[in-house]
Amino acid sequence: MGTMNRMRENTGIVLWILVISFGGLWVLQDSGVFDTIGTDPLGKVIVVDGDPITREVYSQQLEAQLEQVRRANNGNVLPQQLEVERERAFNALVEDRLREHMMDEIGVTVSDTEVRELIVGENPHWIVRQNFSDGQGGINRAILQNVIDDPAQTPMLIQLEQFIRYERREQRLNQLLEASVRVSEADAKATWELEQKRADVEFFFLRYADVPDSLVAVTDRDVSRYYSDNREDYARERLYSVQIASLSRLPSQGDTLAIMQEIERLRQGFEETDNDSLFLAQSASEVNWSDNFLGGSTLSPAELSALFEQGTVPQEGDIIGPIIVNGQAQLIKVAATRDAEENHVRARHILVNSDDDPAAARTSIQDIRRRIQSGEDFEAVAIEMSDDPGSGSNGGDLGWFGPGRMVEAFEDAAFGADIGTLVGPIETSFGFHLIEVTHRAPVDVQLSRLAYAIDVSVATLNDIQESLEDLRYYAEEEGDFTSEAERRGTAIESLQIQDGQTSIPGFGQSFSIEAFLRDADVGDISPVIELNEVALVVHVVGIESAGYEPLETVEVQVRQLALLEKKRDHQINRLQSAYNSGGFDGLADALGLSPQLASGVSFDNPVVSGLGRDYRFVGAALGLDAGEDSGVLTGDNGAYVIRTNAVSEPPEISDDELDNLLADLTRDQRNLVLQGWITTLRESAEIEDLRTDLLPLQ
Repeated sequence: MGTMNRMRENTGIVLWILVISFGGLWVLQDSGVFDTIGTDPLGKVIVVDGDPITREVYSQQLEAQLEQVRRANNGNVLPQQLEVERERAFNALVEDRLREHMMDEIGVTVSDTEVRELIVGENPHWIVRQNFSDGQGGINRAILQNVIDDPAQTPMLIQLEQFIRYERREQRLNQLLEASVRVSEADAKATWELEQKRADVEFFFLRYADVPDSLVAVTDRDVSRYYSDNREDYARERLYSVQIASLSRLPSQGDTLAIMQEIERLRQGFEETDNDSLFLAQSASEVNWSDNFLGGSTLSPAELSALFEQGTVPQEGDIIGPIIVNGQAQLIKVAATRDAEENHVRARHILVNSDDDPAAARTSIQDIRRRIQSGEDFEAVAIEMSDDPGSGSNGGDLGWFGPGRMVEAFEDAAFGADIGTLVGPIETSFGFHLIEVTHRAPVDVQLSRLAYAIDVSVATLNDIQESLEDLRYYAEEEGDFTSEAERRGTAIESLQIQDGQTSIPGFGQSFSIEAFLRDADVGDISPVIELNEVALVVHVVGIESAGYEPLETVEVQVRQLALLEKKRDHQINRLQSAYNSGGFDGLADALGLSPQLASGVSFDNPVVSGLGRDYRFVGAALGLDAGEDSGVLTGDNGAYVIRTNAVSEPPEISDDELDNLLADLTRDQRNLVLQGWITTLRESAEIEDLRTDLLPLQ
């Protein structure tokens, strides 16, 4: 009995590992397992070089991926994440089928004898070792043989054999591809030298953008010439002019009210219970009981406000809320308190910057202090006078903060101040401050939280769906999308979207919009498309064939680029003229500049002060001998001349370092080969995506 139970348990485990290992059940489809189900009534959704992939296989692949998403996101799959997973499933199935075709074409096979050896041989496949382990590093061959001999286990064995055969074929195919990769010791040593070589340089750099507009003039003829010379930069795919009518999918006021009412219904029981942990569990609270004490650094701003901005210090047994915290409605019970371990305050301040004139800044802050002391409102004065761009427009409010958030002098003054007392002027590196502490958290708290997520309800989602479906229906009936949307009070946005574009301005990524437009005609209206925060329908107003953006459409952009090109030419000519006159040593006088210095320039750290990340600069510097200069070079942001003062040759590579580098380079090259190979297969294959014919997709 024990053996049979173990066999049945192993059957389920093996099947699930097959699913997880290959991301779906498409392997089973290819092996003919689904043939027993009969013809897929939903037909094909993908065709790869004439080879169809059925809706059943696609759905299984997608569901396996979605299960992983649910596990990582508490069971949730947002609409736009669903779209991403659909594309991943599509790409995975296409690439798997392309690999199968290639294996068939070049004759990659695995014999029955080899498969059997991988199941019952001395060195079985990992899936066999994992599921028929004897617990001591070996195989329980008695259970394995019983499974083999049991006719009821035949379907599972067929699937296991197909899995092992396919994986083994894939290994052989990869080995064939990887065999074309050769990284020699000489290659590794050359890479080591490039990575480890260092140079100390001096250089002159003229940034293109530093040229004043007044020094260069851009005529209409310059703009036309630049557009003509760079016309391919303005090539575009087929262009759709669309109207998008959308409704929010965020929780409605009614959704929020319903959650609040449910919490209020539980308030009395929560207040009276002596066992908070049990009550929260029985009430299905989304926050479990914890005996941890929480201070200002671990409480949210909403909780700090609810606990410490009500004029009294929270006491054991206090019920606070409901409040909204990170998308949850929470009713909070104070289970216990203790003296706070760290200072946390809420404060506001007024800053007068002292960079230009410290004496004037000090006078100004004193005048502001007198205004507040004479009765003017702190918030109004802060809005008028504060130089802090972050808090000034908000009345000087800095929110809650604890140790380490502010500079030391400011922090000491704030933590030592009484609530409501004007403190300062306090001088810091930013200038002079007036500070007022408005609230303080004198205790840490142990909390019980009765919490429920404020989610959009099914009723709200149904209303949204119905409203947009009605809009679509009546717009098609009347032939007037705009009027119907306006009649319903539904917002419309007009956009232009290129063929293949999945990033939709104002809406984020949407593969569904792209898929709808792919075969749409003028006047078509999409089915309802759900994104994370909105649901929408798309109305196609016009379609322009692929071509080039007209100059009048991109003239502002082209004019700016033509101006930058002139500035570039100006700086290059200026630097070249100075260099031709006196070489590197004459540049300082000719340009009126001092050379900049850069130490330890290397490919390992290609960031150069003043230039940013510039591999062209690094390559030129490392290619020079000490005392040589580069002549005038052009970069993306400016022109420069480099002189290398010293070169640090790399240390001798050790045997271990050489072996590790060889392994890393070989792995990287193999990955590039495999990626390039599958890309080439996709480019040469005929791939049909028929999923839009089968809406709604799973």
